[in-house]
Amino acid sequence: MKKFLLFSIPFILMASFSACNKDKNAEPDLIPKPIELTARAHEVIHSSNHFGVELFARTATDETGNMMLSPLSASVALTMALNGSEGDTYEQMREMLGYPADMTLTEINLAYKGLVSQLLTVDPKVTITLANALFYRLGFPIKPPFLAAMSNDFNAHVEGLNFDLPSAINVINGWASDNTNGKIPQVIDQITDETVMFLMNALYFKGDWTYQFDVSQTQNRPFILDTGSQISVPTMAGNVMAMRHFGNGFRAIELPYGQTNFSMVVIVPNTTLTDFYPQFTPEVWQEITAGLDSQTQRVKTMVTLPKFEFDYEKFLNEQLQGMGMNDAFSPDLADFSGITDWDIYISFVKQNTFVKVDEVGTEAAAVTTIGFVGVSLPPSFDVNKPFIFAIRERTTNTLLFIGSVVNPL
Repeated sequence: MKKFLLFSIPFILMASFSACNKDKNAEPDLIPKPIELTARAHEVIHSSNHFGVELFARTATDETGNMMLSPLSASVALTMALNGSEGDTYEQMREMLGYPADMTLTEINLAYKGLVSQLLTVDPKVTITLANALFYRLGFPIKPPFLAAMSNDFNAHVEGLNFDLPSAINVINGWASDNTNGKIPQVIDQITDETVMFLMNALYFKGDWTYQFDVSQTQNRPFILDTGSQISVPTMAGNVMAMRHFGNGFRAIELPYGQTNFSMVVIVPNTTLTDFYPQFTPEVWQEITAGLDSQTQRVKTMVTLPKFEFDYEKFLNEQLQGMGMNDAFSPDLADFSGITDWDIYISFVKQNTFVKVDEVGTEAAAVTTIGFVGVSLPPSFDVNKPFIFAIRERTTNTLLFIGSVVNPL
């Protein structure tokens, strides 16, 4: 028995060591976790994607440098505003955002709520945060149902501020910074006297590549600009597992993050990017994603991809008006009676974005800010320093009391 044990123990250890090595070399579980959505929620996502691609294409054609938008951030912020719109303003915004006419606000809000709650936790290897906020001028009356929708359906931070104090700007910018991991430290630099409210959405993403690039393989490689001139840029390189799709006038590759729920799709046109923008429609995007989703496995591919990092800021009024959202920007036509009985309209929709792509993965952030102003605000009178007060009878001008307040406490 002793002799048998002496021989069997090394055999067991060798078998265990072999099994451990096999486990280490085995392909990790890279099956994306399914997100459970209702049929109506799928319609909302499809609408948001359609809206986002069209907004991107309209914005990109006017730009000559790097740019990035967040369709999800813009869609959420505008949907928050949709909750307070009525009449033609509502119909124009609903149609622009792509929501079916028979879909109620309750259904739209619940779809977003269900999607966001799962997006934030679906992949433990990827960090995603999404936050909403409503900052309003102290004294601006907001209807309770709108406040309830912001708090309950969008989990928004709601806060009244004295917009006349510089500290209000610091609070709003601080919220943007806190909810983008410091990547977007400023979204406003002033608050006008007419401004009554800001609706905001912040989105932050940080994911490591499923198949990371070897830093030692990064080197300067040629990059051909649309003008035909060539520059040298730091470029990553590596044999990574990926999915590819080739379409009419372009080629695309999909590089996954974490457990593969999230990915980056890179689209390279056969001609120049400038010439490709008019061809890049929501239908083309759907063709690309459908082509990638139809594949059952990734293929080892030699990929070269430039490292890049930049931030971007864009006012989107012109693009949104071109997409049919007109009345919301008009002092005479805007109807936001679901928010307040005051006459208000949207003065601007702006997005700030940040992105960094390197050998480890990707970090990206976006803040969408919607500013509301009043058409004719009640005159303001801020008693914020020592003052005199008097009590009189008006018909006789009899002075009953007069005094001064140096310290209200």
